[in-house]
Amino acid sequence: MAQWTSAVGAAQLARQLKTQQRVPAGPGTRRPPAYRALADGVRLLVLEGRVPVAARLPAERELALALTVSRTTVAAAYEALRAEGFLESRRGAGSWTAVPAGNPLPARGLEPLPPESLGSMIDLGTAALPAPEPWLTRGVQGALEELAPYAHTHGDYPAGLPALRQMLADRYTERGIPTMPEQIMVTTGAMGAIDAICHLFAGRGERIAVESPSYANILQLMREAGARLVPVAMAEGLTGWDLGRWRQVLREAAPRLAYVVADFHNPTGALADEDQRRQLVDAARSAGTVLVVDETMSELRLDADLPMPRRVCAFDPAGSTVITVGSASKAFWAGMRIGWVRAAPDVIRSLVSARAYADMGTPVLEQLAVNWLMRTGGWEEAVALRRVQARENRDALVAAVREQLPGWEFEVPGGGLTLWVRTGGLSGSRLAEVGERVGVRVPSGPRFGVDGAFEGYVRLPFTVGGPVAVEAAARLAAAARLVETGASTGTDAPRTFVA
Repeated sequence: MAQWTSAVGAAQLARQLKTQQRVPAGPGTRRPPAYRALADGVRLLVLEGRVPVAARLPAERELALALTVSRTTVAAAYEALRAEGFLESRRGAGSWTAVPAGNPLPARGLEPLPPESLGSMIDLGTAALPAPEPWLTRGVQGALEELAPYAHTHGDYPAGLPALRQMLADRYTERGIPTMPEQIMVTTGAMGAIDAICHLFAGRGERIAVESPSYANILQLMREAGARLVPVAMAEGLTGWDLGRWRQVLREAAPRLAYVVADFHNPTGALADEDQRRQLVDAARSAGTVLVVDETMSELRLDADLPMPRRVCAFDPAGSTVITVGSASKAFWAGMRIGWVRAAPDVIRSLVSARAYADMGTPVLEQLAVNWLMRTGGWEEAVALRRVQARENRDALVAAVREQLPGWEFEVPGGGLTLWVRTGGLSGSRLAEVGERVGVRVPSGPRFGVDGAFEGYVRLPFTVGGPVAVEAAARLAAAARLVETGASTGTDAPRTFVA
């Protein structure tokens, strides 16, 4: 059986190769052979994630015609890629992209930083901000005042508290998406929601189409559930979704599920426009694929003049294709483990029935707190506070990185919590490793790809600002210099920084 999960056409690959920026050769510099330049170009596309891992490449003759080079050149390039571990082939099945053996995904970068390290380490690993006080305290106090009637019950609400289900349904309805409480299930965070959806729709061995790059923790959750991930490369910069690629993957791979973050995508920050959303829903419906839409970043618009498109589920009025996931973790506080699913009533009933064998239900007190905040207007005030904090952090971090690391490339997103940075040819995995030794913690690009892609990237969240952002950029610059020189940093101790 073939080992590829998607395919790249000859014309598409030729266009991508031609868009690569090539450094002009200086006087006396020898140009590499044509086959070597082609092999390096394909390798770079794989490392950057623009061509997914496990994507079948065009036949030698087809690519030669598209590039107007000889077939011998393409054959030599493919042979070089095979020798380096970036290509695998099998007679009758063709050739598909790979990454060299011995390059595991970095193990560090997204787990919470131990409290004892906070004084010496600047944590850019997790995209989460401190609680927006005083609203956390007020919400909990309001929940305590309303707890008594629930304390006289068994406390198990597998679908969620009726009051919160009604509140969430009303909020969708107010946005022009008619929703009943029967279409809502409250979960333990967005991770709990997606875990339940994967277990219901995608058993072990099923294919799930995912953006490439995508949210690292969700990718790992799906891997551990036994899913076969089918990466769909994102377009360059903040333009986001290449609908031609999506239609091709959904048609040819026929995945049971597809997972997308259409609102301030994690990690790139891209925002899908209305036409992209409409086309994505249509493509999923035509392929019979269930489209899981992660809206956890949807309320974090940081630029006030940025128009927000309608929610993705607005383009699926029958409710047969789109399942929406929301959460309080990004917009409010990660410690508030409240998420929710919006779907057709029959899907919600199936999710609730299956929950009896998982976590039974979501904590009552936290549900009451979120409901109190949404009912009283405290939610909107807390989110407004969160936007101000994230915007200030974003602007400080962008300025600091541009000053300290002028060779690094990125586009500034209009919302969300993350900056997706191309590191000027440096290894993101090596930067993550060396960064921890000089006092800054950053997740490397391969954490957000499938099977080692995006080695030339890191993700920087908007979690620090002011002088801390300046110091974080300085430490990243120090790590970059050490990676460039290949210097040993085993004895370097982190510098202490007091915020």
